[in-house]
Amino acid sequence: MMTFDQNAFLIIFTASLIAISCGLLGVFMMLRKMSMTGDAISHAVLPGIVIGFFISGSQRGLEVIIGAGILGIFATLIIDWLRQKARVQLDASIGITFTLLFAVGIILINLLAYKVDLDQECVLYGEIAYLPIDLWISDSGFNFGPRITYLAILNVTLVVAFITLLFKELTLTSFDENFSSVIGIPSKGINLALMSMVSYTTVSSFEAVGAILVVALLVVPPSTAFLWTKKLMPLIRLTCGLGIFIAISGYYLAYLVDSSIAGMMVAVSGILFLASVLINGKKPKFTWELPWNKSRLALEDKQL
Repeated sequence: MMTFDQNAFLIIFTASLIAISCGLLGVFMMLRKMSMTGDAISHAVLPGIVIGFFISGSQRGLEVIIGAGILGIFATLIIDWLRQKARVQLDASIGITFTLLFAVGIILINLLAYKVDLDQECVLYGEIAYLPIDLWISDSGFNFGPRITYLAILNVTLVVAFITLLFKELTLTSFDENFSSVIGIPSKGINLALMSMVSYTTVSSFEAVGAILVVALLVVPPSTAFLWTKKLMPLIRLTCGLGIFIAISGYYLAYLVDSSIAGMMVAVSGILFLASVLINGKKPKFTWELPWNKSRLALEDKQL
């Protein structure tokens, strides 16, 4: 049986991995002015989760991940179409898309309620305190440990590999989408790839921490880090550091006051952001430092 220290380590370690995954993706979402697209995706994937659950009969099935990923890409395409073709403002297109698809998901849950044991609460809310008892046990009876921890390790590995392989492309398309298209980088393809990774990260983290904390980790640490640095690599490192700090402090504060761990982590992230605004709220000029060469492009007039 696991002791308190072991449980605490597993919860903090898993939450830190999820925070790093969300933070890394959140940096590029923020630079593209698409931070709340993560919130839209976290709601828009509900129909895909329901259909995947109906097919597999389990929240842990691969069909759930695939269904959510397809719906995440579909939501991205709708948002982009409304913004570019229908000339709808980005915030309005996000609101229209996620409310429409979320409503479709709720309708599907109600229609399939007699066939599957699934409701909105088990899909959208998670409690990381249950992580130590959600074990991965083989057919032979061997206990590998918490299942969610392995998913978090896989997730952070995929996210780091994705950003490492496409770092230059992600950076250029975040800086200037039109310029990246001119030099031959498929900006729309890179954007879809990023949204697909956000969809996967969101869905894979639902069970552990819930949608609210996933959205908070996508948005708040990058936004907080942006108040302290305007260079890309320090921004990424500080975002990851803040995510780890939120996981550690959120856990122990929740333990002290006997409250929800995920809820306390969201509260800590909000307090950090507000404190950063009060201390260092005045934005200096933004300097984009390209990591693959020595040049710097000053974007003094670019509002991020």
